[in-house]
Amino acid sequence: SEDPKNEHLRELEGAKERLTLWEADLLDYNSLGRAISGCHGVFHAACPITGVVDNLKEQMLGPAVDGTKNVITAASAAKVRRVVFTSSVGAVYMDANRSTDVVMDESYWSDLEYCKDTKNWYCYGKTVAEQTAWKLAKEMAVDLVAVNPVVVLGPLLQSSVNASSVHILKYLAGWVNTYANAVQGYVHVRDVARAHVLVFEAQSASGRYLCVDSVIHRGEVVDILAEMFPEYPLPTKCSDEKNPRAKPHKFNCQKLKELGLEFTPVKQCLYETVKSLQEKGHLVTLPDKQH
Repeated sequence: SEDPKNEHLRELEGAKERLTLWEADLLDYNSLGRAISGCHGVFHAACPITGVVDNLKEQMLGPAVDGTKNVITAASAAKVRRVVFTSSVGAVYMDANRSTDVVMDESYWSDLEYCKDTKNWYCYGKTVAEQTAWKLAKEMAVDLVAVNPVVVLGPLLQSSVNASSVHILKYLAGWVNTYANAVQGYVHVRDVARAHVLVFEAQSASGRYLCVDSVIHRGEVVDILAEMFPEYPLPTKCSDEKNPRAKPHKFNCQKLKELGLEFTPVKQCLYETVKSLQEKGHLVTLPDKQH
């Protein structure tokens, strides 16, 4: 389809020669079958989350679970070599009984009851979807590999802002005057793309692959941004001064590193995100106060 939202894909290098776009709906099995037929591999990328929604339950679960079932079933019918499933660390770290001192690897799963109790429907949806994918892949003898990234940063291809960019934009644009007492994991978009290629191409790849550069406190994020872009009205206060500073989760990404992935440092991820927001016109470029 000639949908303008796909323009950024048509502009990719080699797209004219090697890219064909198929219209498919995750909830329409036949449309997926048509798109997947004749393929060697399928990359089932993340479900889109638009903006910040309070109740993601309905928005997440249908596409996340039923869409996953359809993709795996269609991939099985088409006899593809491998399916790479984009999951999330949302399916890994949510557990009230787990200390932040625990270094989590691919064997860890989020606790569904805890996700429900805290109404974290994003993590709930991601966990159920990934568990569904593994169960079906086993039943249908589909070679499945999962990549579990954190919040993905870096340059935007599309012209619109996604939820990950808003996460950074709000601090620079002056929409908030405090930062939360919370931690967040970050990874560069190119590292996530490379991880998908590596786990698809490496015959030996199997199971899940955590994809995390670093987990840092929001206070550290605004400090890094202020150091690089002092001209913006970045918050300097935490919204929660009473409780101790939240501790970052620890992840072991040795599995991906062994396949040859080198992670981009978080400072560079943040820098490239801001530059991209400026270039796309989402953030006014201000004169640097220091000069």
